[in-house]
Amino acid sequence: MGDLYIALIHAPVYNKNMEEIATSITNLDIHDIARSATTYGVKGYYIVHPAEAQRSLAQRIMGYWQEGFGAEYNPHRQEAFARVKLAREIGEVEAEIFAEHGKMPIKLATDARYYPNTLDYSTVRKKLEIEEKPMLLLFGTGWGLTREVIESCDIILKPIYGPGEWNHLSVRSAAAIILDRLRGQ
Repeated sequence: MGDLYIALIHAPVYNKNMEEIATSITNLDIHDIARSATTYGVKGYYIVHPAEAQRSLAQRIMGYWQEGFGAEYNPHRQEAFARVKLAREIGEVEAEIFAEHGKMPIKLATDARYYPNTLDYSTVRKKLEIEEKPMLLLFGTGWGLTREVIESCDIILKPIYGPGEWNHLSVRSAAAIILDRLRGQ
């Protein structure tokens, strides 16, 4: 199975008025997505934010669980945070993956809308199983990744729907569902 990386993108993303913004890093997204990433064998989980203050906040949150009392109290959290990295922009993530593999990753995006290069999960799962290039799966916060980011991706994953039309899940819930569909037993 190929190496899978994920990135939680905080900028550029949309707000509910479809304006380009940066969202705040949240404690729950750091914790829950790190735990899902560890469960499903993700090689690296990147939190992408252009603001130094936001990356510092994320580092402090992770540091609590990686050192001292937090690490002693819950060693499983320490293990999950071992694969979390911070980055300023998506290009920095791609460069790091390229440095490790000597190949640019295939970029996948998630979105609540359909695009011409939208693929279903079984197709992407098969591709992940045979692909020699690493894959980088992008999750957008706020109201989703910008069109420019989506269009820079090789593959767009099919939106997640329940029995109705409503599909505005939290990013941590969507990440868990998507990772299970791509890597679950």
